[in-house]
Amino acid sequence: MRITRRRLMRASCALAIIEALSFPALAQNKEPIRIGVSGPFTGGSSPMGESMRNGIRLAVEEINQIGGVNGRKIELVERDDQANNDLGAKIAEELTREKVVATVGIVNTGVGLASIDAYQKAKIPLMVAVSTGTVLTRKYAPPAAAENYIFRVAPTLDLEARVLVADLKRKGMQSLAILADATAYGEAGLKAFQEQARQAGLDVVSEERFKIGDQDMSAQVRRAKASGAQALVVWGIGPELAAIARNRSEAGWKVPMLGSWTFSMRNFVELSGKAGEGALMPQTFIQDFGSSSKNSFLLAYKRSFNTDRIPSPMSAAQGYDGMHLLYLALRQANSTDGEKIRAALEDLKSRYQGVITSYYKPFSRQDHDAITQNMLVMGVVSSGRVDYAYADDQKRGALLRLKSQ
Repeated sequence: MRITRRRLMRASCALAIIEALSFPALAQNKEPIRIGVSGPFTGGSSPMGESMRNGIRLAVEEINQIGGVNGRKIELVERDDQANNDLGAKIAEELTREKVVATVGIVNTGVGLASIDAYQKAKIPLMVAVSTGTVLTRKYAPPAAAENYIFRVAPTLDLEARVLVADLKRKGMQSLAILADATAYGEAGLKAFQEQARQAGLDVVSEERFKIGDQDMSAQVRRAKASGAQALVVWGIGPELAAIARNRSEAGWKVPMLGSWTFSMRNFVELSGKAGEGALMPQTFIQDFGSSSKNSFLLAYKRSFNTDRIPSPMSAAQGYDGMHLLYLALRQANSTDGEKIRAALEDLKSRYQGVITSYYKPFSRQDHDAITQNMLVMGVVSSGRVDYAYADDQKRGALLRLKSQ
């Protein structure tokens, strides 16, 4: 059957009318939907920030290619918070004044703590893509507030600590030393690990702190070694972690070294060299080929950014999934109103197969954390890359992992 140009034009017009009637709130407005992105794109935390931003950009590119949100394209408003708490707070105020409909980002816990009040007050949803500070999504959780505008698609410190303690028990380790950086992130990680160790009956026999920028923690390592600890647990960011790994090697201390997910950052793997081999950490995402959605993401990342060496793979994956979840909420809400977007996030009707996991009802009114313990695996630094620490984790990584209720 021959279809004339006039018939095609009539069909296109009819489809446009149907879409306008179906989505009156968004389809009649063709202005871009502005989404904020806040993260450290310079400085020591930049591998996480840049990777997260690339994941978000990749998701937006895919969304815009299929017509955006009910006919409106997404426009990112990106700001570099430099992992500085005061600057992060100013950026949050700026983005809320500029009336972004939502923001995706936040890498550093201190920046998050300085930022969330602005988003909560303005009733603008914030999707935390990297920071693991447990308090971020709990501060305004009911009954503390009637509505909570802070969501997260990253594991919490509590989950990380629980996974690390379980691994130490599996290894039969009883006495532990911990080194934590002197930031809000390090303090929260120290407390979370102490509590999980206490509940498991493990002994923390040495506690040491270090500052961001320190490059010689040999004194702390010597004291930790002298405590007789059977394992070293470290909470910090890549460059400092690499220095600790080198100090541990120089001290001839051959106990297992475990820590937060940041051991997977490219700057730790490269700066620590052989001293970092064998370091263990919890992960939501390990950069290897697996599910079809994971493979598509990795291939698209390489094509878009001309590299297959993601500085912080977990940050990129969480940024990507977080942006897609926000997109589904925007479509469902059929509005750029913050209250309606929040309500949609708390009751997402669509199931989304992300690169980390399959998301079905990832959030509720009471629970704004999408990641649960069953989604975490243990990673290990091996031959200059992060791989699965255990074969059973690798097998489990290919399975469908829905949120634990």
